[in-house]
Amino acid sequence: MLDALTDPFAGTIGGRALAEVALLAVTCGPLGVWIILYRQSYAAESIAHGALPGLVLASLAGIPLVVGAGAGLAVAALTVAVAGRLSGIGSDLAVAVSVTSLFGLGTLLALSPDAPPRLGELLFGDPLSVTAGDLAASAGLAVIVLAALVALHRPLALAGFDAQSARSLGTRPSAIDTALLAILALTTLVAIQALGNLLVVAALIAPGAAALRLTTGLRTALFVAAALALTAGLAGLYASYYLDLAAGASIALAAVAVFALTLPFSRGTGSRPAPPRSPVEALSAAR
Repeated sequence: MLDALTDPFAGTIGGRALAEVALLAVTCGPLGVWIILYRQSYAAESIAHGALPGLVLASLAGIPLVVGAGAGLAVAALTVAVAGRLSGIGSDLAVAVSVTSLFGLGTLLALSPDAPPRLGELLFGDPLSVTAGDLAASAGLAVIVLAALVALHRPLALAGFDAQSARSLGTRPSAIDTALLAILALTTLVAIQALGNLLVVAALIAPGAAALRLTTGLRTALFVAAALALTAGLAGLYASYYLDLAAGASIALAAVAVFALTLPFSRGTGSRPAPPRSPVEALSAAR
């Protein structure tokens, strides 16, 4: 029985995949809670898909994918932030048009004769192909993401509960929204190696949504989301090993399955909390 649990991670490849999944869990899980509370699920998907041109260009140029992904994510995050503030045409429509354009550009580049033969890994990822260098880069980015989430916990909570109270307590909601998009871009950069351009949103959204259904406290939800993300990652790796399935897709499906299993439960609201009645109440909720 013990061998069945440890065999998938006995070798170097499995060990690196496990480490990558753990990094994904501690970053994507907690961030997913904030993404849902701020109603930025669409932005998460948009930023991930908008990074495709950078990924393809990096592959064509023969440079590390993390460099191309970083550049693509920076452009995508900036596009989403600017488009979301356009007036007259609606933020959702502006973001949709912008990101669709970026994704279309990436697809066009991918169809060129010089496109890499393993383009599927850019789209769907492969945690089993993670190298020691990839893992080191992911660990460094994960440390930055976690440090940012810890440092911004209070202002994120204040702005998320009630923008008016946040302003009176010295927090600028617009700056917090921008910071959240920047953290989202960095987290996507961590996850894109393992889950690719198309599947990363599952790891970002599903565990956080499940945690919000199971818990009533914000801090508890953040820890539960990380645990659920790790559970989904492990389940995906086991399915990949024993059923001979694609590891990235298995992890994404496991994350969705985790959320589906929480549907009968509703201790939490699964959405943005009700606004506090006073700045004092908002400050208390942020602790």
